[in-house]
Amino acid sequence: MNISDNFANRMSIVSPSVGSLKSSATFSCWYAIYIAPRHEKTVAKRLDAQHIENYLPLYSVARVWHGRKVRVELPLFPGYVFAKMHVSDKGSVLAITGVIRLVGFNHAAALSDAEIDKLKATLAIYKAEPYPFLKVGHCVRVKSGPFTGMEGRILRRKGGMRLVLSLEFIQSAIVVELDAAEIQIAS
Repeated sequence: MNISDNFANRMSIVSPSVGSLKSSATFSCWYAIYIAPRHEKTVAKRLDAQHIENYLPLYSVARVWHGRKVRVELPLFPGYVFAKMHVSDKGSVLAITGVIRLVGFNHAAALSDAEIDKLKATLAIYKAEPYPFLKVGHCVRVKSGPFTGMEGRILRRKGGMRLVLSLEFIQSAIVVELDAAEIQIAS
């Protein structure tokens, strides 16, 4: 083994939980896997069958089917499953039916163990359910409080939502700070 090989081995040991698949040759890291619609549970089972640690956060919701109420478990992040894997597992994971790709820009982006642990701990304590991603420019409707029913656009997202509410009948507008829980995407 020459000096450059020894240096490369030490570099892969230095950053086990952050970086790309290239830098995690000797360690397993968490990755987000982009999944085909409604394949999350199937992919999680197939990862289990391959002995690859995975995490699929679910939430419970009541649905009505054929006139009766049924509680179902749905993915909290539709279209994604988290997996802790080595670089050597990449090919077998991508070969699973329903897997589209690993999430990242030019290469798969690793998530830290702390991020996944924090997500698991939070979801063990608090009830959560999916919510549309709100960003600046989205048209939203106020669903509670004195402005209930009014529509506006999100100006800023920092702390509370800074929302511009237009009063069409007097052709005027106001800026209001609201919580994300008080608004919904306007349809």
